Amino acid sequence: MSLIGSFALLLALALAAYSFLAGLFGLFQRDAMGARVAETARRAGIACFAAVLLAAVVLVTSAFQDDFSIEYIRQHSNRDLPAAYKFAVLWSGQEGSLLFWSLLLAGYGFVLRLRYKTDQRLFAHASVVIAAVQVFFLLLLNVAAKPFSMAQGMVPDGNGLNPLLQYPEMVIHPPMLYLGYVGFTVPFAFALGALIMKYPGEKWINITRRWTMVTWCFLTIGVFLGAHWAYAVLGWGGYWGWDPVENASLMPWLTGTAFLHSVMMQEKRGMLKVWNVWLIFSTFLLSMLGTFLTRSGVISSVHAFAQSSIGDWFLTFMALTLGTCVYFFVQNKSHLKSEHKLESLVSRESSFLFNNLLLLVVCFTILWGTFFPILSEWVQGHKVTVGPPFFNRVAVPVALLLLLLTAVGPLLAWRKTSVESLKRNFLFPLIGSVAIGCMMIVFGVRPWQDPSYFYATMAAVLAFLVIFTVISEFVRGGRVIAGKSGQNLLAAMVQLWHRNTRRYGGYIVHFGVALVVIGILGTPFNKEVEKEMGYGDKINIGPYTLVCQSYTMEDNPNYGNEWAIINVFRGGKQITTMYPERRFYKASQQPQTIPRIYPSFREDFLLVTDVYLVYEGRNEDTGRPIIKAHLNPMVPWIWTGLIIMVFGTIIALVPNAAPVRVTVPAPVQEPAHVGVGD
Repeated sequence: MSLIGSFALLLALALAAYSFLAGLFGLFQRDAMGARVAETARRAGIACFAAVLLAAVVLVTSAFQDDFSIEYIRQHSNRDLPAAYKFAVLWSGQEGSLLFWSLLLAGYGFVLRLRYKTDQRLFAHASVVIAAVQVFFLLLLNVAAKPFSMAQGMVPDGNGLNPLLQYPEMVIHPPMLYLGYVGFTVPFAFALGALIMKYPGEKWINITRRWTMVTWCFLTIGVFLGAHWAYAVLGWGGYWGWDPVENASLMPWLTGTAFLHSVMMQEKRGMLKVWNVWLIFSTFLLSMLGTFLTRSGVISSVHAFAQSSIGDWFLTFMALTLGTCVYFFVQNKSHLKSEHKLESLVSRESSFLFNNLLLLVVCFTILWGTFFPILSEWVQGHKVTVGPPFFNRVAVPVALLLLLLTAVGPLLAWRKTSVESLKRNFLFPLIGSVAIGCMMIVFGVRPWQDPSYFYATMAAVLAFLVIFTVISEFVRGGRVIAGKSGQNLLAAMVQLWHRNTRRYGGYIVHFGVALVVIGILGTPFNKEVEKEMGYGDKINIGPYTLVCQSYTMEDNPNYGNEWAIINVFRGGKQITTMYPERRFYKASQQPQTIPRIYPSFREDFLLVTDVYLVYEGRNEDTGRPIIKAHLNPMVPWIWTGLIIMVFGTIIALVPNAAPVRVTVPAPVQEPAHVGVGD
């Protein structure tokens, strides 16, 4: 099996190299011969996908067959590993994850090359760029990170999958994240190709926008699933710790979000052409940077792979990529002149521009904080790390300003907005959001007593400002259509969305973002209690009483485990039973905590709270379990917001309904009647 996999990767490298070189020849040789060679390059790119797919299938099959003669399988699988996690072996280690990356890139290239008739020359340029990136990853797999290297000697069992990865979400989290990372190669390829060929018009933007939206959606899902994994598996009660690898996934998301907003200015007004090109270049480079961080060993992270030499490969590739982008930008920058200038600060253009600037401020702050330990070691000789307070100091105020722009932006017109129009459209959302702030104060939140309470109050006010703005936009547009068509308001709003899916799908995404912010603003109100619990012992936390019913242990083929049975009461009534657990995986000889979480939707729908229990271990002297209980208000709204964001993105990808054209018949002219006396 290993020989088949190795041959498939070598064949894929040859096909990718041919697709790149023959594609270049076809671009420069613009005659019948060049066209024929370019077609063979396109087909070689398609065949490359088949070869990489074969290699991936061989690796996964080897995991299912417990083929420990392959070193990678020995290191990341074992006989008793559940079947679902044997699929996860593909991306659980360095070599396999690079193979998975190459597979996804080849898959994106496969789809692109099948759609080449949309614009053959532009797609040919993009295909060459993708082939160049594919060559880099396949070189890694054939030279520096071989997934089919043979193990020395025979062993009865493997080391097993990392316990942190043996969680259902880890079967889908890395694929989603990689689909986002890898997917940004496609808009990068179109942007670079359009710049090289001085592509006329904005058609490449329309093509790139859809690819970027799909990729952004995958990356969004990946980032949030990673946060949920950290929340549900690591047992620390949080979901975001500004870990370097978490930061690495957030940075391309921020620049990709900026691109999706500013690209509308280029489509509508022919503005920010240079800005947009560099946004998409930066997004791709940041995706590469994130991959470098997880594989180079330059940072310490629970998410990172072991230190290896392939970090130098990534640095070289990123330097070559940046040099290529700079070269063609300098050569063709005259092609990127803006057609219009900013006419007013009170306009939709200005809101997009400020939105972009704020997103880049956050991105630069994260980049600086992530690499500061490395920079400090170069300068001072020892690492100086920065923690969450550094990132929060910048990210929180900027996030509040972004919320304000998200609320105000939809109310602004292109070019210039009248103050009267802004007042009229802004009145209802403003009154509603201020009322929310007042209610928080009435119910005991004192924003003047603590900065965290102040930020939480401001976040609530601005998040509801976004929500009320979105609602008012749908209602106002729906009323206009209902008045003309006689439909009910709900049907009219559906028709409104179908007329401009991109705009109103974007509003739904904004609604989801507001819910995410509402989920985050509960952080200052978190509570936690830790206690050793025997039979009948209690923990009181907030309105909940936790009673230990019993504790026990069990042995399974893959791991041994022990857990407590905790009854949860509220107001004297039992509402659920929870089973916090701790496992010890036999193959890897590593422990793993499995927290249990109960979201109180039934008890407090709007102010929903997670009851979060962690089995910390046993007291060696008494044999009793130590339970840590967290009360995390509003957190479930984060995951609800993600669902709405994904739904809004899908809605925005739906084509607009064709406008209904009503043909008005020409008036019939009656023949003139001739009078008797004429």
